[in-house]
Amino acid sequence: MNYQRRSKNELAARVAQDIFDGAIVNLGIGQPTAVANHLPAGREVILHSENGILGMGPAPAEGEEDYDLINAGKQPVTLLPGGAYFHHADSFAMMRGGHLDICVLGAFQVSATGDLANWSTGEPGAIPAVGGAMDLAIGARQTWVMMDLLTKQGASKIVERCSYPLTGIACVKRIYTDLATFACTPQGLELVDAVEGLAHEELERLVGLPIRRLSA
Repeated sequence: MNYQRRSKNELAARVAQDIFDGAIVNLGIGQPTAVANHLPAGREVILHSENGILGMGPAPAEGEEDYDLINAGKQPVTLLPGGAYFHHADSFAMMRGGHLDICVLGAFQVSATGDLANWSTGEPGAIPAVGGAMDLAIGARQTWVMMDLLTKQGASKIVERCSYPLTGIACVKRIYTDLATFACTPQGLELVDAVEGLAHEELERLVGLPIRRLSA
């Protein structure tokens, strides 16, 4: 295995690379929040938070945190000039009304055709409610997933059919992982890119599914 996984920061930078200028983007709890720190200079991206913020900036410098200004994951954030705070209900109206260009979410599983399971494993003691994940997954114009490709046990998180409770059906367009980037299509997975040195055959073995090369 002559390849190296993307670090958390490298993965966040890879996601940020594909966010287009002028996009309104929601970054989900967990790994996706790091994307805010890697947006290319000179590209205007307006970040939304489910708890009622539009115009978030990168994480504050150490010692400059304001815990009255937090994202949906309760992490301190900054606010760019022109940013705004508003009621939770208004935030959900933005999410449900199709006003977000992209949402970036974590996941437990994603199917090859874009079904998303990201709120519960169904086990005792698991997260008791879906929160805003369904609203984001279906309301955003594009839903992207950012996650490790494999579980700690070595199983692929990209599956033929999700075994965990679903968040949304055929809603995921892109999957960004530490080993490769995929597009979800009605015909299954397409490979967008992979880390250097990872052979296509090895990637298919890890995922356990056929992966088509991205159409020209």
